[in-house]
Amino acid sequence: MGTPVQKTAAPLPLPQLRQPVQPTIADQVFKVLHDRILSLELPPETKISEAEVSAKMGVSRQPVREAFRRLANLGFLQIRPQSGTTVSLISEEAVLRARFIRLALELQTCRTVCGVISDDGLRALSSLIDQQKQAIADTNRTLFHALDDAFHREICVQAGVGYVWDVISENKGHMDRVRMLTLDTSSQNHALNEHIAILNAVTARNADAAAAAIDKHLSRILVQIELIKAENHNWFTDLSQ
Repeated sequence: MGTPVQKTAAPLPLPQLRQPVQPTIADQVFKVLHDRILSLELPPETKISEAEVSAKMGVSRQPVREAFRRLANLGFLQIRPQSGTTVSLISEEAVLRARFIRLALELQTCRTVCGVISDDGLRALSSLIDQQKQAIADTNRTLFHALDDAFHREICVQAGVGYVWDVISENKGHMDRVRMLTLDTSSQNHALNEHIAILNAVTARNADAAAAAIDKHLSRILVQIELIKAENHNWFTDLSQ
């Protein structure tokens, strides 16, 4: 018998990537528009066109078209070939769906962090609480919103599941538009006090109390949305629609 012929593995047909990968023009256009929509700088029913965005941002229409398509897939734009493109109404169904996903993930994250957080991790969370207090004192609504997110993200990081925040971020946009409608001083103080309750439970390593605190915190939107709809009904689509 002859010697078996060894097969040489064929090289994988993959290109070499250049690092670091820079965001594309379409990515940048998407982020700018996404942020403006979530902050309500572009409120529901605002008319928006590829030509206008292209001219104002100094880019070609192709990346704008791609960004529009991504925003439409996420439910933030309505593209109607005959009548133009508008910022979508706030979908109550999408808000409730986002809240369910977020609560399910953060309940487990809060339970997990109680068993693993370090003293340095507790200090990081406490520092974010202090910064939130200062943002309220400075009446800086935008900063408070960012610090609110940073607090929840830090819990994920300290739990060793930072990737969970990436999943939450991808799904919470519809909640964020409602949150921006409620971020007055009273609402910010409510959120701050609920963050303090979460931190106290985590500091005590009490998983049940931490889970109960995050449940209460993320469930407040169920009451808020009814009040906001009464004041801004023309910005919402009902569950029945």
